[in-house]
Amino acid sequence: MKKSNWLVIIAGVAVGLAALLLQKLGNPGNMGFCIACFERDIAGAVGLHGAAKVQYVRPEIIGIVLGAFIMAVAGKEFRAKAGSSPALRFVLGAFVMIGALVFLGCPLRMVLRLGGGDINAVVGLIGFTAGIVIGILFLRQGFNLGRAYEVGKAEGAVLPIVMAGLLILFLAVPALFHFSEEGPGSKHAPVLIALVLALIVGALAQKARLCMVGGIRDTIMLKDAHLLWGFVAIFATVLVGNLMLNGFHLGVAGQPIAHSSQLWNALGMVLVGWGSVLLGGCPLRQLVLAASGNGDSAVTVFGMIAGAAFAHNFGLAGNPDSTNEAGELVVGGISAYGKGAVIIGFAVLLAISAYCTFVKQKKAEVKA
Repeated sequence: MKKSNWLVIIAGVAVGLAALLLQKLGNPGNMGFCIACFERDIAGAVGLHGAAKVQYVRPEIIGIVLGAFIMAVAGKEFRAKAGSSPALRFVLGAFVMIGALVFLGCPLRMVLRLGGGDINAVVGLIGFTAGIVIGILFLRQGFNLGRAYEVGKAEGAVLPIVMAGLLILFLAVPALFHFSEEGPGSKHAPVLIALVLALIVGALAQKARLCMVGGIRDTIMLKDAHLLWGFVAIFATVLVGNLMLNGFHLGVAGQPIAHSSQLWNALGMVLVGWGSVLLGGCPLRQLVLAASGNGDSAVTVFGMIAGAAFAHNFGLAGNPDSTNEAGELVVGGISAYGKGAVIIGFAVLLAISAYCTFVKQKKAEVKA
């Protein structure tokens, strides 16, 4: 096996082990890492939404960004660039986040849920793959958000600077933030341990170019399964770990922070897969790219945080399954507003895909 494949596998194993440890130390079930959920929690902590159960400054997001930044600088891979359709990327990021919160997890959490025995995540994986295939169809026709240009290093370091500032405020003046007293936001591992593990994950993800969407995209489009090894390594590590720790619970009902409204599990992840292909990477990859100097990815991350705030302020996010007083299963899912948001998301992604594939090409041909 190629050396580069082993690096991706090592990174995947590290992510899986870190996720298992974080869950053991207090993070919600099947949520050792979830980029969408944790960015949503940060949005709540800084007051961008008022959902009291999902508010916490997650050190995992901060650590991933700072770890990737340190690795990029140390490896002389920090390249400050921006200017590739930032407004469109902001919108795409927002809808990727809405799709993820409809499913109740980003692609990384989807893999963790699979490793925990959550069959709902199988439906999510089918939708995610379908979304990637749609994105590939447009890539093959020439989809392009445009070229990025060199910018000042300070501009390329915006997200690491913001995250470093957030960490300092979180540690020095915690009273500035909102913290959940119940629900997923109240469940978290010790700050220092979470930060250190995330620094390691961020550094390895930067070096290995780890990307949940990239593995499936490249396997289908280029017949290159290099990045897919990371996907497989995370799943295998979490599966084995859960089996050893009695954390594997195969089934549909009773899964932690998940719902069994399968149509919307699938459609939410179609939105995530399609949008991530257009953006050039999954939510984890966007954090790493932004930490490596990509200002457009930083805009995407801010778009995702805004999307999380929008989702919870307007009731678009999914609701987990629960049990009533009689012990009967109450299926969760999403509201009519959430369903409408997913449909609007498809329309927006189709418009952006068509514009950046066909309209831009015609304009370029006319100029030529």
